[in-house]
Amino acid sequence: MGCCSSASSAAQSSKREWKPLEDRSCTDIPWLLLFILFCIGMGFICGFSVATGAAARLVSGYDSYGNICGQKNAKLEAIPNSGMDHTHRKYVFFLDPCNLDLINRKIKSVALCVAACPRQELKTLSDVQKFAEINGSALCSYNLKPSEYTTSSKASVLCPKLPVPASAPIPFFHRCAPVNISCYAKFAEALITFVSDNSVLHRLISGVMTSKEIILGLCLLSLVLSMILMVIIRYISRILVWILTILLILGSLGGTGVLWWLYAKQRKSPKETVIPEQLQVAEDNLRALLIYAISATVFTVILFLIMLVMRKRVALTIALFHVAGKVFIHLPLLVFQPFWTFFALVLFWVYWIMTLLFLGTTGSAVQNDQGFVEFRVSGPLQYMWWYHVVGLIWISEFILACQQMTVAGAVVTYYFTRDKRNLPFTPILASVNRLIRYHLGTVAKGSFIITLVKIPRMILMYIHSQLKGKENACARCVLKSCICCLWCLEKCLNYLNQNAYTATAINSTNFCTSAKDAFVILVENALRVAAINTVGDFMLFLGKVLIVCSTGLAGIMLLNYQQDYTVWVLPLIIVCLFAFLVAHCFLSIYEMVVDVLFLCFAIDTKYNDGSPGREFYMDKVLMEFVENSRKAMKEAGKGGVADARELKPMLRGR
Repeated sequence: MGCCSSASSAAQSSKREWKPLEDRSCTDIPWLLLFILFCIGMGFICGFSVATGAAARLVSGYDSYGNICGQKNAKLEAIPNSGMDHTHRKYVFFLDPCNLDLINRKIKSVALCVAACPRQELKTLSDVQKFAEINGSALCSYNLKPSEYTTSSKASVLCPKLPVPASAPIPFFHRCAPVNISCYAKFAEALITFVSDNSVLHRLISGVMTSKEIILGLCLLSLVLSMILMVIIRYISRILVWILTILLILGSLGGTGVLWWLYAKQRKSPKETVIPEQLQVAEDNLRALLIYAISATVFTVILFLIMLVMRKRVALTIALFHVAGKVFIHLPLLVFQPFWTFFALVLFWVYWIMTLLFLGTTGSAVQNDQGFVEFRVSGPLQYMWWYHVVGLIWISEFILACQQMTVAGAVVTYYFTRDKRNLPFTPILASVNRLIRYHLGTVAKGSFIITLVKIPRMILMYIHSQLKGKENACARCVLKSCICCLWCLEKCLNYLNQNAYTATAINSTNFCTSAKDAFVILVENALRVAAINTVGDFMLFLGKVLIVCSTGLAGIMLLNYQQDYTVWVLPLIIVCLFAFLVAHCFLSIYEMVVDVLFLCFAIDTKYNDGSPGREFYMDKVLMEFVENSRKAMKEAGKGGVADARELKPMLRGR
């Protein structure tokens, strides 16, 4: 199950040749079995929480004495007011619903079962008494009769906090929730003023409701723009890349020039009339400007050198983007991959949240310090929620990894099929079939490695949030450094995992062998990888910005003609967020296709040279790039050392 292997197997793997799509065998079977056992454990947690009565307590709710609302209850030993018949009391009412304990995730208030929720605000105890007489719903403690609400000295403790806010039952969960959400404003300090201003809140909500057709139309517009952009990138990739490169160079030169101009201007300015304090400040500013100008100059020089070294590799990025456009034409179902993945994630997240809610109400009844009932799980089972949290990360990463493997398998099939007319009828479904039959263990192993990095980072982030304002500067710096390092490690592993899945899709090798092979290929083509990941990612980022800006501009123009409300900031924010999400999903698939194509191209050029029996698999556009590189090497002779080093495998035998 580990990545280590014997010396003999390592020697055999070094002699192994790439045979794309020729052999197919199951990979990482022990990890698949481990993942299945883990999922069975997740199912056990769900079954345990439902079987122990948590489902009834979650859906119907229960009062502070352990009675489930809407049914008869059994008496709990040594707990007063337990074992009551609440058949006609179906709703949970909190005496102080706004007293939230966010740390322990509960409402710090006495809960009672009532027959109806107060639909209107009750300002006095007389109103509470009248509500009980008319509706038959007692809002004070069970020990206090409605006739005693205004006369008893204990009414201030046993009755709800005045004024009682208007509330309505939550659908399916039978809890009385305040209608006015400003009740919770004190737990969101940044939104106190905003939420407490009911006029602004109502205008925002009315803006969303009135413009729901416009919002839906703009969301569809962002979807269409994302699809159009994926087609456009194929045809204008060459122009777009060089425009971005030129703008980057001009921006760097212009910024450096402005800094040196400001430095020269401030240095020549007269200082005779300046007082000593201002003179010191001016000298500090002058020194800072000099540092900035020197830094900008160094950055510009480095940028020029990088562009000089990578100028030929930019052509490969352009060619790969062009071929990626062709892939989407031959494999149109690739466009729908984000939808299936998102749908699978939503289904799993809904299941996970429901199980988490069940866990929050499971266990045996225990009396707390205030004399009320809490349900707690004792023994080893009290750590089930840790297992549940790990399951959230691992299974979510597993679903995302399945998408990566599916895309990689389909693109690999496209690339290594010489005659595109012989492609399977649905390469995507064929890739899904291979994934399920052979490579689920590899996906489980790769996603587990990401989970191992993500969990410590989340723990450190939680510790940092809990210690905010309490830790010293040194501890804060160490925590942030560790979080940053783990984040970088996670990103690197994600990239390596994606290439490992591609290697598995090509040669049907296990995860560790595939990761090693992919890493070797990437190191041999380091400069090309740098060019693709900088120029290509920047192009796609600008594409996302373009879609968001275009959708936002269309939203402003449409909403400007809507006169039924005043504030349309919230609809515009909703539209822009959705546009970015859609653009990110689509363009991330495009980025994934480019990365898979590059690895296939690198393997193709390493083991084939175009001679009979060793013909290239690549597209004509990539073939032109190879031919141009060969011509440049012949013309440059010994001068093209860097290119020769990368293209040398094409010219030698196996």
